[in-house]
Amino acid sequence: MKVHHASDEEKKVTRKQKAESKSQESDEQSPKKPKTEGNSEQANGKSNSTDIAAEFEKFCKATSEHLSIKQMREILEANGRDASVSDDAVVPRCQDILFYGPLGPCPVCGGTLEFSGDGYHCRGAYSEWSSCVYSTRDPPRREEPLNIPDSVGKTPVSDLIEKHRDPKSRLKREITGVDKPFVGMMISLSGRLSRTHQYWKTKIEKNGGKVANSVIGATCLVVSPTERDRGGSSKVAEAVERGIPVVREAWLADSIEKKEALALDAYDVASDIAVDGKGIALDKQDSSVVALETVTAELKVFGKRGVHKDTKLQDEGGTILEKDGLLYNCALTICDQGRNMNDFCIMQLIMARENRLHLYYKKGKIGDSLRADDKLEEWENLNDAIKEFAKLFEELTGNEFEPWEREKKIQKKHLKFFPIDIDDGVEVRHGGLGLRQLGVAAAHSKLDPKVANFMKVLCSQEIYRYALMEMGYDSPEVPVGMLTDFHLKRCEETLLRFVDKLKSSKETGNQEEALWADFSQKWFTLMPTTRPSSFKDFGELADHAASAYEAIRDINTASRLIGDMSGSTLDDPLFDRYVKLGCSVSPVEKETDDYKMIVKYLERTYEPVMVGETSYGVSVENIFAVEVSACPSLDVIKKLPNKVLLWCGTRSSNLLRHLQMGFLPAACALPAPGYMFGRAIVCSDAAAEAARYGYTAVDRPEGFLVLAVASLGEEIQEFSSPPEDTKSLEEKKTGAKGLGKKKTDESEHFVWKDDIRVPCGKLIPSEHKDSPLEYNEYAVYDPQQVSIRFLVAVKFEEQDVEYDTVEPEV
Repeated sequence: MKVHHASDEEKKVTRKQKAESKSQESDEQSPKKPKTEGNSEQANGKSNSTDIAAEFEKFCKATSEHLSIKQMREILEANGRDASVSDDAVVPRCQDILFYGPLGPCPVCGGTLEFSGDGYHCRGAYSEWSSCVYSTRDPPRREEPLNIPDSVGKTPVSDLIEKHRDPKSRLKREITGVDKPFVGMMISLSGRLSRTHQYWKTKIEKNGGKVANSVIGATCLVVSPTERDRGGSSKVAEAVERGIPVVREAWLADSIEKKEALALDAYDVASDIAVDGKGIALDKQDSSVVALETVTAELKVFGKRGVHKDTKLQDEGGTILEKDGLLYNCALTICDQGRNMNDFCIMQLIMARENRLHLYYKKGKIGDSLRADDKLEEWENLNDAIKEFAKLFEELTGNEFEPWEREKKIQKKHLKFFPIDIDDGVEVRHGGLGLRQLGVAAAHSKLDPKVANFMKVLCSQEIYRYALMEMGYDSPEVPVGMLTDFHLKRCEETLLRFVDKLKSSKETGNQEEALWADFSQKWFTLMPTTRPSSFKDFGELADHAASAYEAIRDINTASRLIGDMSGSTLDDPLFDRYVKLGCSVSPVEKETDDYKMIVKYLERTYEPVMVGETSYGVSVENIFAVEVSACPSLDVIKKLPNKVLLWCGTRSSNLLRHLQMGFLPAACALPAPGYMFGRAIVCSDAAAEAARYGYTAVDRPEGFLVLAVASLGEEIQEFSSPPEDTKSLEEKKTGAKGLGKKKTDESEHFVWKDDIRVPCGKLIPSEHKDSPLEYNEYAVYDPQQVSIRFLVAVKFEEQDVEYDTVEPEV
């Protein structure tokens, strides 16, 4: 069942009928006011947007009947408007300026404003990376008479047009938005939802909908995602039988937040485990729930030499053509929110059996591969195929192929694709251990069973698939886990330049929004995502750009270390990767003092992680002692001053990089937790803070917390707000401590071996109630002052959950 939304014309008629009805009632009850000359407000006493819309509708009908498309183009040209658009676009563009007056330029980029449904949107370019995203319901109008060509003056509507030529006589266009997403919808609720049924009943009615006990006649049935696992209630079964959509609770919250009834299919519970997916674009799906389509989707291209899976040529021994040092395989992307573009393109020249040459081309929306256009053409002449490949590259990017492939020289052109530089090798989503291999690999390993299981987790495809899915960087068409160092460096420099620009920028209002939108479009072109958005503040920049960049960088390291494990597991691939890791990992026995100390430290400094309204506790599964060759040894670090044992939070997908190369400083300086001290290694004395980064998802409760010994140096600076100058801290390598709203009780602190302080104590309120930090953070600027010592494998557990199962009364 589809949600019906009234068309613009239907909405106009409805508003017109209501307004005329109210107007008639009002006219009958009150004496009519005499008309006066002047603008609409003077003439009517009060402007009536419905009457203006009705008058505009009549005007449009008259001009459509008596003006030709050619005459309308002449009107546009005479008034400095682009007339080289389609006939369908000419008519509304011309009628708008004839009735309401000529539009002024976009106040942000100077581009052309165009009316579209909910307002006026700019059609100009903000930069080579982005279209302008400025929109308004009250556009600037030029206070000057329209230029009317002679051919129009002889038409039956010339007097009507002349009436609106004078700026003083023009009416103002009133545009109203729909803010009640559930108007005309009957919604049924069932089962144990995270909020009470009465809560949702109130919300639904407030947003224009109605709640029904029965599914008969309902627009949809809202349930918990767990209904799928439980097999579903009788209500769910009845809804499925009747073809009524059964959707997740998140559909209600997201529709209310976005003020529109979102696609029901995107939140479907009953069929979202189909292997082939539902065919819904990923940017339209519910981001709070596991997108099984991408987690289980086969990676189409695994690296620079990977033949696209859809060609089927890998079964014929197909290989990417390499000639004169050039590899003919390109992944291109573009994210332009002003044009609603978030597209990818794959181009490959493939040599198959008997020297048969194929040109493969695939283009579509990122996350919507089922609707992508693709073609596979066989070529007899090698040079002709190469010329066609180069021609396609130039059409798509505006650049020549050879300078890009040889020297990485390229210039971004507006509304053109940009190449994603893919490296040789195998991305971990393809090369890591598959589900069927995991148990066999661990069983045949010569490693300690606990260590083998630990390596099994870090070498599996799963944690990397989920990490990329959760961040929205999980397109099966673009192997972001196998980018070149050159491309990663470009991304890092782009981020740093934008942060510097923000700090010196004095832009406000629309200009500031445009600055953020420009970076967002550039970022998501370089780092293609299934869920593009526009960053709006430093918090979003930290969570979805800086942190995402670090995670993707670390996944790239994992891809190179893991390589291709898709073959036999009998030759002990886990031991082989363990040796390549260059790190010693050994289980800590429960009876030891170290184990007891760590458990105590965790219990005293942990607070439940909140996900929505549900809290999650934690239990220790295993503890591992580690010796990372890239980190200073305990013998080295114990000679340094001010040593503290601290918690560090990280995704499981980042761990292999940490264990092989140690911690890297943060990517940039931002006034946000984890980044407010600049390019530093940041830890905390609260396990609760580390758990916020190590937490995964409800259906994947296992994670890791890291314990590291950090030397804070001779001098430690304390801050209760973000420091203004982080560069001096970075240069001097001064230890820094951010004072949070909560601290550990100092009376419970103790000293561990080799004079290492353990700030283990109950979390209590501090005197810094206005701090941006929830817990204390410690910043170290020299990686050789931090030594990873323990990995704590934990399991997050749902706490104190009460579900409402009472059906609402209607």
